[in-house]
Amino acid sequence: MIVPIHHVLVFSMILFLIGVVGVLTRRNGIIVLMSIELMLNAANINFIAFSRLLSDLAGQVFSIFVIVTAAGEVAVGLAIIISLFRNTESIQVDEITLLKG
Repeated sequence: MIVPIHHVLVFSMILFLIGVVGVLTRRNGIIVLMSIELMLNAANINFIAFSRLLSDLAGQVFSIFVIVTAAGEVAVGLAIIISLFRNTESIQVDEITLLKG
C-alpha cells in the first residue's frame, strides 16, 4: 500500500503545528523541549517522504543528521533544565530571569 504524498504532508503539517503551539503556549521547559522534538520529527517525515518520492537517499541522510542533532539538543537542554531546577526550584521558562540584563 502506497500512501499518497499529500497525506504525509498534511500529517507532517499537523505534527509541526502541534509542536509550534506547544512551544508558544506552554511554560514548562520539558514540554517545550518535547514540542521542539515534534517539530523536528515533522521535518524528518517530510525529508523521508520526499526522499521516497524522488528515489533519492539525500532526504534520509538529512533525517539521520536531524535525529543526531536533536539528540544533542535534548542532552544539552535537559542539562540546562536540571541546572535551573537545582538553582531556582522551578522549570517554568517564564520565571527564569538569570540572563536578563
